[in-house]
Amino acid sequence: MPNLNRVLLMGNLTRDPELRYTPNNTAVVSFGLAVNRRWKNQQGEQQDEVLFVDCDAFGRTAEVINQYLKKGRPVYIEGRLRLDQWTDKEGQKRSKIKVVIDNFQFLDGRPEGSEAGGSSSGAAPAARPAARAPTAPAGPAAGSGGGAPPHQPIEEEDIPF
Repeated sequence: MPNLNRVLLMGNLTRDPELRYTPNNTAVVSFGLAVNRRWKNQQGEQQDEVLFVDCDAFGRTAEVINQYLKKGRPVYIEGRLRLDQWTDKEGQKRSKIKVVIDNFQFLDGRPEGSEAGGSSSGAAPAARPAARAPTAPAGPAAGSGGGAPPHQPIEEEDIPF
């Protein structure tokens, strides 16, 4: 039976990205994403629901996210789900599902006085902020240690600001 592990989300960052490096010097960034859902109930009243998702990115993608995204900024992400499992200080087994980002795209224009905007993960800059980023070819993840797929470097002339 075929399998598919693909996630597409748009939302706002709930906190500033946190950048760290693995022992082999791979950049890893973590942040929270709030995804809103709005609908009308049977009485015609507006209802809101918010889903909070933890996200991780690796390599150059992590560095670009850390450099340009801040709390409150909207972003479009493409990635896959990953289950993290650990034992806490009290000896209890814990687990959490996260999204590992393969591609992302900024959704808003450059904020006043900021140098943010554009797209990442080796894609050409978007002609419009709402344009969809190209997806990476499907295939097995690189290693089982949560590593990221290889990325093309982003050149300074690729950044549209």
